[in-house]
Amino acid sequence: MGNANEDLIRGGYEAFSAGDFNAVLALLADDIIWHAGGSNQLAGDYRGPQEVMGLFGRLFELTGGTFRLDVHDVLADDTHGVVFLTTSAERDGQTLASRRVDIWHLAGRKATEFWTISEDQDQLDEFYR
Repeated sequence: MGNANEDLIRGGYEAFSAGDFNAVLALLADDIIWHAGGSNQLAGDYRGPQEVMGLFGRLFELTGGTFRLDVHDVLADDTHGVVFLTTSAERDGQTLASRRVDIWHLAGRKATEFWTISEDQDQLDEFYR
């Protein structure tokens, strides 16, 4: 077991993977800003839990429910967390395996801001074009 924020973040990814979106929602601050980089139909800044959940819905819609997360490691302190992971999905006959780093800003056991950085943004943009 790590520190409280490491456990919180790990629990969030486990909840997401299990489809427990109520538990995921409980992690998000009311004023969360979720940054999805790139130049694709999922890219942009999402404000508030409902917009973030809308992003997740669109992600599952585009991938026919095949989107998966494989968390390699989580590092966290009192205010930030970093997650090393691989995402995978299928879409339009293509298969994606994308390594990325997620960065979390945390306050009061809630996620207040989130950024994701892909190892190969061009690959991701092409997949979600």
